[in-house]
Amino acid sequence: MKYGKLSEIFALFVAAIFILTAGQLRAAEPQKTPLTSVKAAGEASKMDSSYLIGPGDVLEIAVWKDEALTKAIVVRPDGNISFPLIGELAAEGKTVSQLKAAIEARLSKYVPDVDLYVNVQQVNSMIVYVIGKVNSPGRHILNAQVNVLQLLATAGGLNPFAKRGSIKIFRQDGTKTRILNFDYDDVTDGKHLEQNIILQRGDVVVVP
Repeated sequence: MKYGKLSEIFALFVAAIFILTAGQLRAAEPQKTPLTSVKAAGEASKMDSSYLIGPGDVLEIAVWKDEALTKAIVVRPDGNISFPLIGELAAEGKTVSQLKAAIEARLSKYVPDVDLYVNVQQVNSMIVYVIGKVNSPGRHILNAQVNVLQLLATAGGLNPFAKRGSIKIFRQDGTKTRILNFDYDDVTDGKHLEQNIILQRGDVVVVP
């Protein structure tokens, strides 16, 4: 009888050790990142890398282990920056990678095997405007991609006297100005969603 109980206890003990070991092995297995997360991260990186530098943006430019060549620089109204050794350089309209390549090309004459880091520390040039019958008209600085509906929400929404179907976006395209239509009620009802465009630097949204 005692032998039977001891055998039963021993069997339970072995089973407990097996369950504990299996749990530890599962915990040690590397966790797989969901495909949707990887895709989202890739899209975010793509969006950041496509950003075009503009006047007022604060750039962080650093050469590894060289404090004299590590600076925070504001892009001037003419779109240029000044940096030690290389002097004047056009920054406006360039992506971070394009500006990095341009700086490296000039610095390589003075610093062999330059290890350069360039980043937009603060976005100040993505400015759009909302005028007319909104609750908070004026100038808005964007730090992310924003569509028309989001901008109108940021501007406090439409006031009761707004002509909701006659909103227009004025966009400078080189020497020409394009006028794009936006019907607030249609878009909020899920119709003509193509009108809810992503805004660009300098766009003016007019709410009559």
